[in-house]
Order: sequence, then C-alpha cells, then structure tokens
Amino acid sequence: MQLVETIKQIQPLDETAMQLARERQNLITKPAGSLGRLEELSIQLAGMMGKPMPVIRNKTIIIMAGDHGVVAEGVSAYPQEVTRQMVLNFLAGGAAINVLARHVGAKVVVADMGVAREIPTASETLIRRKIGTGTMNLARGPAMSCEQAEESVQSGIDIALGEIFKGADILGAGDMGIGNTTPSAAIACALMSVPPDKIAGHGTGINDEGLERKISAIVWGLENNRPNTEDGLDVLAKVGGFEIGGLAGVMIGAASKHVPVMVDGFISTAAAMIAVTIAPQCKKYLIAAHRSRENGHMLMLEWLGLKPLLDLDMRLGEGSGAAIGISLAEAACKVLSEMATFAEAGVSEKDS
Repeated sequence: MQLVETIKQIQPLDETAMQLARERQNLITKPAGSLGRLEELSIQLAGMMGKPMPVIRNKTIIIMAGDHGVVAEGVSAYPQEVTRQMVLNFLAGGAAINVLARHVGAKVVVADMGVAREIPTASETLIRRKIGTGTMNLARGPAMSCEQAEESVQSGIDIALGEIFKGADILGAGDMGIGNTTPSAAIACALMSVPPDKIAGHGTGINDEGLERKISAIVWGLENNRPNTEDGLDVLAKVGGFEIGGLAGVMIGAASKHVPVMVDGFISTAAAMIAVTIAPQCKKYLIAAHRSRENGHMLMLEWLGLKPLLDLDMRLGEGSGAAIGISLAEAACKVLSEMATFAEAGVSEKDS
C-alpha cells in the first residue's frame, strides 16, 4: 500500500536543528523569550524542516473541494451549487483566500475531490481528482466506501508531494464544500466521544432550527454507521468527506517530506484528526493557524494538542486562516535568521 509506505517515511522532528535554533534565539539582540510564540514557532519549524535556520520562500495553499449528500437533511444555509461556484471564484482569483494568498505571496491550487457538478475550465491551478459526485448522505448510511476513503487520502498525498516537488516549503490546508461542517463535526464527535451539541455550530449561518437538524443528522450518522474510532479510514468512510480525506492526505504526505502544514479552521482540523488517527507521527508537522469561531473547534485543537497562533473570530474556511498563519511562520523564520547577534551588533548582553 502506498499509504503505508508514506507513513513509514515520517520521521521525528530534528532535535539537533531545534537545539541550534534555540541557542541562536538566546544570542540575537533581544531579551530571551521576548518574541514569545514567534520564537517557539521558529524552533518548531527548524525541527520540522531539519534546518537550524529554516527559510520559507515558496508557499502553497491547497484547497480541497467536495460536495456532501448530507445537505439533503437541511444542514446548510446555502445550496449545494455554491461549491462549484466558489471553486470557479477561486480559480478566477476573486475569493478571500486569493486576496490573502496574494498578500502573503502564496500560490493557490484547487483540487476537485468530489464536486457534484463538473468544473468547466482548464485552469492550470485546478487539479482534477474527483472520486465521486459528492458523498452519500451520512445520516442514512456510510458517506463513502472504504476504497473511496483510501483513495481520497492517497490523492491528498499525491497532490502534496507534487507541490513539494515543485518547491513548496510550507503547505496551507483549505477547504470548500457546502455542508462540510456536518461531517467535520461528526468526525470530531466520533473520535472525541462527545455529543454533537458540544461540537456542531451554525456553520455558514443556519438558524437554530437548522442547527437542530444538523445535530440530528450527526446523531443518526454515528448511530447508524458506528465508525471504528481506532481506524481513521473507517471514520472517514462512515461520516467524512472526500475533501476531508484529501486534506488528511496532504498532511501525511507533507510530513513524510519534512514539510510543515498550516492547518486552517474547523474542517481542516477535522482532517488533521483523521490524519493523526491514521499516522500519529504526522502531528509534529502540523501548525494550527487560528481558533475558529465555530463551536467546538478549540476542543478539537486541544484533542490534537495544537495551540492556535491567532484568534480572529474567523469561520470562513478556504484556507483563509492558514494564509495568515503562513505569514507568521515566515516572520518567525526571518527573525531567527536575519536578526544580528549581540556580538555582531556590538550590543551589551544582560548582566549575569
């Protein structure tokens, strides 16, 4: 199995690179620890990338897109057609993620993992890996077959490796799929053994009645499908989504090549939970960009052991938070490598 071989390639963080980065942080012209999370992040990135002074030049945000049969339960404020329409908007450069990616100098690629309708364009930034025309309704049966779940993860690995081969130093995880907060919440509920009302939120703006329908759909999905929480692929197949599996694959593939992944919000975090259940070693290569406003997101991050960089009340998805997080990662690297040491600058160090 290609997935098994990829997982075997994931190595622990480079402790030597981290120690050298930590030592340099104590030599550059500032009080030790005064740059807080930026210092921590630079050391973490040194370990991920295996370089005492990591450099981020080429940034790629991967948006995975797919539709969901569970929208038939009335769990979304928007019609399913919006998935395809927003993919076209991404490709035209008009969405929030495009603006933020341009701002931080990141490339955006979009993967059609399972959009219900065909995407009528030959854009160079569109990757066609359609597994099906949307998942099945998880409230009434499994969202996909076991084979489709594995295919979605493997497709994500392939896409990540392709972007890394093109020179990406860091990847951002983004999503698009009307209704996908429902499978994401279902994944979290299954893996964390918590009730849906602790995780599910208003998503794209559904009212309280819509939230009740969403919670009911998750309850039915978990009761009917009984996902095996020891098996990430089984959880994905029973209550997940093609784009969620794809994002999990991106995280596993990137980790196998010592490339960090900036995790966006609620959906990307659910994908991270799948990835870590399949390949626990990949967790060390994940950075949480922000805390989403979506209900339950912080509980999911705590389960993963990830501390978000930002809290901006965002809940858009698309990789929007990941783009901003990538900017912070680049800043952390530059602080480590470009600041002068006390000796170089002729600045007196702290009295002992």
